[in-house]
Amino acid sequence: MTTDIEEPALTIDELAAKAGVTVRTVRFYGSRGLLPPPAIGPRRVGHYGPAHLARLALIEELQRQGMTLAAIERYLGRLPADLSVRDLAIQRAVVASWAPDTVESVSREELERRAGRALDEEDLRRLAALDVVERDGEGFRVDAGLLRLGLELLDVPLAHETILAARAALTGHARAAAQDLSRLLRDAVAERDTRDVKSLSAHMHPLVVQALLTSFQRSLREELREWLDGGE
Repeated sequence: MTTDIEEPALTIDELAAKAGVTVRTVRFYGSRGLLPPPAIGPRRVGHYGPAHLARLALIEELQRQGMTLAAIERYLGRLPADLSVRDLAIQRAVVASWAPDTVESVSREELERRAGRALDEEDLRRLAALDVVERDGEGFRVDAGLLRLGLELLDVPLAHETILAARAALTGHARAAAQDLSRLLRDAVAERDTRDVKSLSAHMHPLVVQALLTSFQRSLREELREWLDGGE
């Protein structure tokens, strides 16, 4: 299956660098069907796009959860083949919600390797303001679950203050929603055994996150449509 590639297209070396993996890893995932084949350009050079990068990020998150390659293949095999970059990002966010906070101490060299790019002082300042990284002596403490999102936000054409304000708004509403849902669930399972409650919580967690993400996505789409229609 070929894919529509958005500009700018990436070579396999550029894709690997952006994803923080090796070219050999990209080829291996392609051979196992975890990545769709690239679009073939002039001189038979393969070109990759944002969907390949988003799928690599999802695979990386699944590995972080301890999934075996066979389990990752089954997980991806259940997803529609034509998922958009946005849908892949939602899937990754749901997977990331399964794990506890993952903060690691790394050197600057390792941080840039994982980022797949050089990071200047302004980049590091913005990542620190987003609570993605924190200076730790000569190195950094990194929230591995937020790193990819933080790097993507570095390239968003919005003022840093606007991004921080949006983050504060999302965090506030997310906390309020979590509190409301927690009260509902506590009331629903008040009479159950502690082990049953823990099991139900583990089962509900990814489902609730998926529902919240989907609801928010639809609400945001409607708000943007109204805003754009009003502007016209």
